[in-house]
Amino acid sequence: MRPPPERDYREAIELRLALRRFLRRSERIARAHGLTPQRYQLLLFIKAADGAATVAGLTDSLQLGQAAVTQLVRRAENLGLVHRRLSEADARVRLLRLTDEGERRLAGAVAELSEDRAALIDALAQLTHEAD
Repeated sequence: MRPPPERDYREAIELRLALRRFLRRSERIARAHGLTPQRYQLLLFIKAADGAATVAGLTDSLQLGQAAVTQLVRRAENLGLVHRRLSEADARVRLLRLTDEGERRLAGAVAELSEDRAALIDALAQLTHEAD
């Protein structure tokens, strides 16, 4: 196997740096809005599911086991960020929704990260373009 060209190493470094910067800033901003990084991700996935989020469905998205997601949801629920309701289609299923407080905190963090997301998307697009 031949070693990759030097450009591949530079691109790998640039990608890792851009991702780490974004993640670190996201963590700081989430905390400024009263959210742990995991809670911030939880709220994002619940919001994206548009009323159809379940604990089982979040395990794959969050890359956590069901017990860990259940615990994360329970803590968010205790903080008044999330509430559960029975599914009308299946009474065995509880759907997760953000409370007004959860919506407020998530919206603040997402809005504050707007420029950072745009910069990361640009960096990824540039790396993709350079690779072509």
